Amino acid sequence: MFSKILIANRGEIAVRIIRACKEMGVSTVAVYSSADKDSLFVSMADESFCIGGAKAKDSYLNMPAIMTACTLSRAQAIHPGYGLLSENARFAQLCTKCGVTFIGPPAEVISKMGDKDEARRTMKNAGIPVIPGSDLVNSVQEAQKIGKALGYPVLIKAKAGGGGRGIRRVDTEEQIAKAYNDCVSEAQSAFGDGSVYIEKYLSHVKHIEVQIIADNYGNVAALGERDCSMQRRNQKLIEESPASCITEDVRQKLSECSVAAAKAVGYRGVGTIEYLLDKDSNFYFIEMNTRLQVEHPVTEMVTGIDLVKWQIRVSCGKPINFTKDEIRLKGCAIECRINSDNNAYERNTSIELLHVPGGPWVRFDTAIYQGYKIPSFYDSLIGKLIVYAATRQEAIRKMKAALSELIIKGVNTTVNQQLELISSQEFTSGEYFTGTVGG
Repeated sequence: MFSKILIANRGEIAVRIIRACKEMGVSTVAVYSSADKDSLFVSMADESFCIGGAKAKDSYLNMPAIMTACTLSRAQAIHPGYGLLSENARFAQLCTKCGVTFIGPPAEVISKMGDKDEARRTMKNAGIPVIPGSDLVNSVQEAQKIGKALGYPVLIKAKAGGGGRGIRRVDTEEQIAKAYNDCVSEAQSAFGDGSVYIEKYLSHVKHIEVQIIADNYGNVAALGERDCSMQRRNQKLIEESPASCITEDVRQKLSECSVAAAKAVGYRGVGTIEYLLDKDSNFYFIEMNTRLQVEHPVTEMVTGIDLVKWQIRVSCGKPINFTKDEIRLKGCAIECRINSDNNAYERNTSIELLHVPGGPWVRFDTAIYQGYKIPSFYDSLIGKLIVYAATRQEAIRKMKAALSELIIKGVNTTVNQQLELISSQEFTSGEYFTGTVGG
């Protein structure tokens, strides 16, 4: 087991990883930007190093500075959390080159799955259902030809896309030229790669993802699924596990495909296979996330498995000690993402009052505290409220109570919007889909 781990991240996920390490008897090292000097994760870690200015590119994306802190602290491993460098193959390679364990899959797997076109082809060759679509598209004329062949609507998607960016929906042939050029431009600007491909647009679908974990010895386990269909502009708002919309037969097929997908790429560590599920219970692979997910707590709640601890154990060579027959999804867990509702220029405000809900099986993953000043340089996520109950109906009632009890003053948040969504007929019935919330 590692004796010291550096966390190359910030906010609530850094706090989450530090807590797991403390419970495992592992020392922690925090790296932080000048804007995060008063952050909770900095004070919680055993050691901390300022690695640059407020902007992420000067600090949390500054690979040389992170590796310098790792060398100075003599940390044996780096946990990248999610976002930032978590799916950066070059960073994973750099860790290996410096003799430091990257807590995640091998760099070549990150690279292969980060290339959406190659990931799609890899899954298709492994027998995993994929959405009808094209290989890379190199011109407007080619896009028009493919759009006509697939039938509108279609999606133009960035090869290197992620986080809901680099996607354009096209409903008619007249729209495709502008959409193609816009998508290529955004992809080049956001990801440094303007390559795009086209998929058939599927409507009234569920966004279902399966949590997997793989060790160094060829063992892969699927830890159930999450329904992440409550979204706005491709950004997830609420997640729940298990998905109320699928049968045991479909659940079994999803698990089998996800294990096969992980084995097809030689996966190691925790990861997520994402699918679209249509009204006839047909599912299609859309991408593999080669990291810990924001919504991992709901899986932890229904399986009783600490994903962060197992991520660390697998990275230091421990085998998985549970089989697929031992994995049971018990009860229901729901997560609501709580975001700052201010724009970036207004977000630099202080938490005047914070009251966190309590009670059995209520969890609030956050890095904020009363008096904390939220920096304006980063993502607007300020916390994740998670509840667990024996049934979905009980979990919904528990979430309503928890949201009503959560008080965050000094900054506008999405608490009230989440309360409206969780109380809606679409959510309570389980019949919501990716387009329910809209823009």
